[in-house]
Order: sequence, then C-alpha cells, then structure tokens
Amino acid sequence: MNRSTWIEQLGFGVLRLCTLLVVFLIFWLIIDLFIKGGDSLSWIFWSTFPQKGMTAGGIFPTVVGTAFVTLITALFAVPVGVASAIYLSEYARDHFLSRLIRASIRNLAGVPSIIYGLFGVALFVEGLRFGTSVLSAGLTLGLLSLPYIITATEEALKTVPKSYREGALALGATQWETIRSVVLPPALPGITTGIMLGLSRAAGETAPILFTGVAYYLRYLPGTVWDSFMALPYHLYVLATQHHAIEEVRPLAYGTALTLLAMVTVLNIIALQIRYRFQSQPTG
Repeated sequence: MNRSTWIEQLGFGVLRLCTLLVVFLIFWLIIDLFIKGGDSLSWIFWSTFPQKGMTAGGIFPTVVGTAFVTLITALFAVPVGVASAIYLSEYARDHFLSRLIRASIRNLAGVPSIIYGLFGVALFVEGLRFGTSVLSAGLTLGLLSLPYIITATEEALKTVPKSYREGALALGATQWETIRSVVLPPALPGITTGIMLGLSRAAGETAPILFTGVAYYLRYLPGTVWDSFMALPYHLYVLATQHHAIEEVRPLAYGTALTLLAMVTVLNIIALQIRYRFQSQPTG
C-alpha cells in the first residue's frame, strides 16, 4: 500500500468515525428523551390545556400556537425569500451593489435570534403597532428565516445549467417564461429543502417570540393574528428553567421536547418527500 492510498483510507476512516459519532449522539439524545418523557405522551397530553399551574394537563394550546405562528412565518418568508432569490440570480447584474446585498444576506444568517426579537419589537410591535401578537411573532420569525430561504433558493437556481436558459430564450420565450417553465422545476427540490430547513429553525426558536407575542399561559386559543399565543419552545423553556416546581414538571418538559422534535421532524420529512418527488419527475 503506497503512501497516498494509506492517507486516503485514513481520511475516509476519520470521516466515518465523525459521522458515527454524530449519529450516536443524536440517537442517544432521542432515546434519553423517550426514557424520561415517553410516559407523558398521550392523546390527553396533546389535546388538553395545562392545569394546576402547568403541573398537570397537556400542551394543546402550545401545539396550536406553534403551528399558527409557523404558518404566518411561511406566508411571509416563502414568497419574499423565493422572489428575492430569483431577482438576485436571474435579473440582478453582477456589480458591487448586488455582491454587497448577497454578503449582507449571508451575514444576517449568523445574527443571534435575540437580535431579531428586539428588532421585531421595535418594528412590528411598536413601530407598526401590531402589538404582541401572532402576526408580530410570525413576521419576526419570517425575517429570521429569510436569509436561509434566499441563500438556499439562489444556490438551487445556480445548479440549473445556463444552456437551459439559452435554449428557451433562443426558442422565443421571454425571460420570465424561461424562469417559470425551465429554471424553477429542476431547482424546486433544493428550494423546498431550504424553505423547510428555515421553517424548522423558526418553529424551534424562543428568543424572537419571547418579546413579540408569546404568553406564559392563556385560557383560550388564538382566534386571529392579533391575539397572543402559547408556543412549544417557550413552554419548554418555562418548564425547564422558570417553573416553581421544576422537578415535578420534568417529565412534562421532556414530553414537550419530544413533541417539538416530532414537529420539526415532520417538516423535514415533508421536505424530503417533496424533494424526491420532483427529482423523480423527468425534466424537459
């Protein structure tokens, strides 16, 4: 065995070891959650309101609130993010301003979520007078998701060969017809994956909604976008760190964590299914 082959095999061995370590830690975390919170999972736990100071009952309003605010996030972030990426990729010329915009978008992806929360308070709660509501929280999470959606969509559009565009334009199609019928279909798997990953992160965030609309406890479900709401991430934060009987509610906290993990997993499974569905369709 020569030296280059030995180094290559050593490198692959290190990569396999790192992969196995990550998989092991993930499975260990999931198993630990099930051991400590699996007994809390039941239909009653998912379909009833918290009771007795959150020491009993379920998490139904938190599930509904999380789904509601994630829906508002998607309705705002997906159209704006995809449209912005299409413009940057297909229409904007390569000059200093466009490069500055791209750099700014990528930098925004690294901004701490607490900053988005404070910005949401200044813009949506106070500036636009939306108050502490589902709308304010959803729009704030939408801003948080935009850098991921824009970046993923732009990268997906770049994977489409330029020859596709040139062929469609040569046949007399307009630029928008080319984008809609030729460029977007092959890029949809990547776009969908980026959208779902952005929404998955938004669904699990606590800091942005902490200031913009989430409540410690409510006796009602949010009926409109102007109402406050309960959410799984904040509910988990309260049970794990702020509750007056932390040890008593520990199983409920683990059950809440499992529920949140399940919701995020469902979003990712949907993304994978959509990705495989579009990849399996013939192009052209």
